[in-house]
Amino acid sequence: MRGAVLRRPSTSLAVLAAAGVLALGACSSSGGKKAEESANPAPGAGPRLKIAMVTHSGPGDTFWDIVQKGAKAAAAKDNVQFLYSADPDGGKQAQLVQAAIDQKVDGIIVTLAKPDAMKDVLARATAAKIPVVSINSGANDSAKLGAVAHFGQDESIAGEAAGTELAKIGAKKALCVIHEQGNVGLEDRCAGAKKTFGGDLQNLFVQGTNMPQVKSSITAKLQADKGIDGILTLGAPFAATAVDSAKEVGSKAKVGTFDMNKDLIASIKAGDIWFAVDQQPYLQGYGAVDELWLLKNNGNVIGGGRPVLTGPAIVTKDNAGALEAFANRGTR
Repeated sequence: MRGAVLRRPSTSLAVLAAAGVLALGACSSSGGKKAEESANPAPGAGPRLKIAMVTHSGPGDTFWDIVQKGAKAAAAKDNVQFLYSADPDGGKQAQLVQAAIDQKVDGIIVTLAKPDAMKDVLARATAAKIPVVSINSGANDSAKLGAVAHFGQDESIAGEAAGTELAKIGAKKALCVIHEQGNVGLEDRCAGAKKTFGGDLQNLFVQGTNMPQVKSSITAKLQADKGIDGILTLGAPFAATAVDSAKEVGSKAKVGTFDMNKDLIASIKAGDIWFAVDQQPYLQGYGAVDELWLLKNNGNVIGGGRPVLTGPAIVTKDNAGALEAFANRGTR
C-alpha cells in the first residue's frame, strides 16, 4: 500500500513533464514558425510594389517580348505592378524614365544602350531614392550611373564567341549588321567578333525599324561584293531577313545571329541559320524584377554589385531541339 502511494506522485510528475514538453513543442511548431515567416517574407508578401521597365527597343521586337514575359512572371510571383515603356531614341527613353520617377515608382529597370543620354535622369532617380537595375546593355556603365545590379551578357565576350563561330562555319569575308547606330552594346558585339574571326569582317549599318530597308541594304551589299560568305546579324528578326537577301541574289553566305525566337529555332534546325548567340532575355526580365523585390524586402543585391551574366550560350543545329519547346511558348 505504501509502495503504491509512493508511486503516485512519481507518475503525476511524469505526466506533467510530458505535458510540458508537448506544450513547448506546440509553441515551437506554431509560434516559432510564425515568427520565422514574419522575419523571412515569402514572394508576394509585404506591400504591393510598382516597378517600371524602360528600354531602348523598337516596336515589334520579339526579343523584348521575351524580356517582358520574364518580368511579368516575376511580377506575378512577387505581387508587383509592372509598367513597361520603350523608345529607341536616347533622349525620349530618358523622358520615359523621368515619367516613372514622377509616378513615384518603387524601382526602375532600364537599358543603357546610350548611357550618356541616361546619366542625368538616373542621377535624379538616385536622388529620389528609387533603386535602379540595368539589363541587357551597358554593363560597363551600370554601377557608374547608380544601378545596384545589372543582368545581361558581356557584349565583347559574346562578340568574341560569335566571331569564333563564324570561323568554324568556314566564313572568310563577313558582314556584321548593326541595326541601331550609337548602341554601344551592338558595336561591342561586332568589335568582339572581329577579334576572333580571323577573316575580313565589315560593319554594315542598316535602318533597324524598317525591315524592307534592312533587306534592301543587305541585298545591295551582297550584290556589290560576291566574295562575302558570312553574315552576322545582331537580332533574330534580322537573321531571317539576311537569309532572304542571300537567297534573292543567289549568295552562299552563311548566316549567324545574336538572340533567339520561335522562328529562329526552326531556321537553325532547317540549316538556314547556322548559329545563334543566346543571352536568355527571359532571365534578364525575371532577374531584374526579383532583384528589386529582394532589395526592398530583404536588402539583397544579386551579384554583389557585379554584373550577373545571362549569356552567351551558343545554339546550333546540335542543341536547338532541346530548346524548341521553350521557344515555342515564347520564353527562349
